[in-house]
Amino acid sequence: MQDRTHCARDVVVVTGAGGMGSAVARRLGSGRRVILADASPGQLDRTVDAMSAEGYAVRGVLTDVSDRASVEKLAETAVGEGRLTAVVHTAGVAAATSSARKIFEVDLLGTVHVIEAFEQVAVRGTSLVCVSSMAGHYASLSREDEAALATAPAEELLALGAVTAVGDDPTAAYIVAKRANHVRVQAAALAWNLRGARVNTVSPGVISTAMSKAEADADSDGHMLKMVEACGAGRMGTPGEIADAVAFLTGPQSLYITGTDLLVDGGQAGWIHWHMKHE
Repeated sequence: MQDRTHCARDVVVVTGAGGMGSAVARRLGSGRRVILADASPGQLDRTVDAMSAEGYAVRGVLTDVSDRASVEKLAETAVGEGRLTAVVHTAGVAAATSSARKIFEVDLLGTVHVIEAFEQVAVRGTSLVCVSSMAGHYASLSREDEAALATAPAEELLALGAVTAVGDDPTAAYIVAKRANHVRVQAAALAWNLRGARVNTVSPGVISTAMSKAEADADSDGHMLKMVEACGAGRMGTPGEIADAVAFLTGPQSLYITGTDLLVDGGQAGWIHWHMKHE
């Protein structure tokens, strides 16, 4: 009877055990089996131990999202634990602390690996949310480049013109990678629909996490924090606010929402588009 109860449990997969990932895992994890994935053994163990102490049924799986086989193993592990209810992909790297190559391998290719591996095991009702960024909303790519990023086989992505044209610029790489997340999800929605499942992105603005602190520390001009003030928000977002957005996109109130992006940025992208250029 105990095994039968275990197998019937709903499963939530969260990649990334940092501030945003742990907030999402806690928001979605009550009464469910949580599979938490991260490439850092230390970060993963700390978050799993903390959540276990709080009463969550959580299992850590060491995962490198830039490695397709690693992501496929994660997907297999998840479906072995019960019914796959939600997958939330928060794992990523930042422009302030990573090379352009690393950003493309993790933020672009890693997201494609997650979309494709979990599409193969998705069941009716499964919802995948990939955390992108507001940066993707101010990418300037041609329609042809976006089409290639949306549909090219994973093994060809890093050789695309839109990727190689970036060179060694981490910020440009981050913007392209995050826009690629948007269009990749749009294109993937059909395959997920055919399984009775859904796939969307969330694009956070400046959120108060360790990653954003590293970015702020590397921003000698204080541009990031000035933008938060200039757009009128007056503060950073919290990981909990992203977790709430993810809860909506994985919950029953959003069953007709798929293949789209939810911008959660306090109005920052709107300010960049309509006000910043006039200053």
